[in-house]
Amino acid sequence: MSGIRPFLFLAALLIVGAVVASASSVVKIKLDDTIQPISDEYIGRAIEQARQTNADAVLIELRTPGGLVDSTRSIIAKMLASPVPVIVYVAPSGARAASAGFFILESADVAAMAPGTNTGAAHPVTLGGEKMDDVMKQKLENDSAAFMRSFVGPRGRNVALAESAVRESKSWTDKEALDQHLIDYVARDQDDLFRQLDGKPIKRFDGKTVTLHLVGASVVELPMTLKQRILDFLLDPNIAFLVLAVGALALYAEFNHPGAVLPGVVGVVFILLALFALNLLPTRYAAFTLIMAAFVMFALEAKFATHGILGVAGIALMTIGGLLLVDGPIPELRVKLWTALAVSVPLGAITVFLMSIALRARRNKIVTGAQGMIGSLGEARTDIDPEGKVLVQGELWNAHAPTPVQIGDQVVVRKVEGLELEVEKVR
Repeated sequence: MSGIRPFLFLAALLIVGAVVASASSVVKIKLDDTIQPISDEYIGRAIEQARQTNADAVLIELRTPGGLVDSTRSIIAKMLASPVPVIVYVAPSGARAASAGFFILESADVAAMAPGTNTGAAHPVTLGGEKMDDVMKQKLENDSAAFMRSFVGPRGRNVALAESAVRESKSWTDKEALDQHLIDYVARDQDDLFRQLDGKPIKRFDGKTVTLHLVGASVVELPMTLKQRILDFLLDPNIAFLVLAVGALALYAEFNHPGAVLPGVVGVVFILLALFALNLLPTRYAAFTLIMAAFVMFALEAKFATHGILGVAGIALMTIGGLLLVDGPIPELRVKLWTALAVSVPLGAITVFLMSIALRARRNKIVTGAQGMIGSLGEARTDIDPEGKVLVQGELWNAHAPTPVQIGDQVVVRKVEGLELEVEKVR
């Protein structure tokens, strides 16, 4: 029996190794945001990690109001070329995959939604939402519709209905999308989705067919990196505008108080962060002119005291500049009116206040050195006829007077001649 034990032990190791090797794994990410360059980078990173670790699938839990067309196209290109099947699951209940989110959902190897979710409304919108002329509208619609057909057809889903989301902005609930073959599954949660998927063949974009067995799979949730979290936060247009405004105010304070250093450092850092974020967003750089003009108005208000006229004009310019700063296709990718006002009004008041302090300081007479002594009051400590001693600003000085002054009389300094004062008795 002792000779058999090593063989039994080896066999057990081989069985365990085979079980571990055959265990399914899924790389999961949660995308609860607008679709922008960081979303693109995050999904690309998940697909790459799944490839490197030989994962069985990538699961994207999606919740989005839409986003940028360029980022959407880049994401879909990565998903279609992915060596690992990509599952897009609109969740939790109450979530939506609108506009760009509908494109991403339809491009997935497996499209699923949780109960109580909705999708669709993928009509193309120009940056800023301006009204398009008929020719441009038709061009954008045809381009977006052709893009939708290019992957919905090979996925075996309802091409005509998916195209109506582009041309007519139609939307569907989870049940409607399932019944009309826009998605593959409605699942209560992740485990329910894996159970429904188990053993079902999936036709991939390249024509190959794979069968997934994800029940009991090891799910590795991939968080955003620190860099991605910071940039994702800054890519909120409202945050980017706030950071830019605070940076401009800090630099303004540094210019009015040279040598303070800290406001200058804070201003440079904040402005660089704002510019980096705005560079990734559809930004109207002409709006910077309006924001800079607002600061000029604030400075002129402090200098000329126009009873608030120039200050109000500056607040109006900054508000308009904020509203026009980010030219996003959906409201979530634009600066909100209340954000623009909440930044502009306090910033205008603070800037005028700082500027008025600086101007008053420059207008005040010199109060140090010899010039600062003139006009100061003092007390005669000896008789002055024509010379004697006076106490001025806590110090004893030699003094002379054109008329006699008695000890104890109050005097005022009229002139400083070297280390001697010319004083006069206060009448």
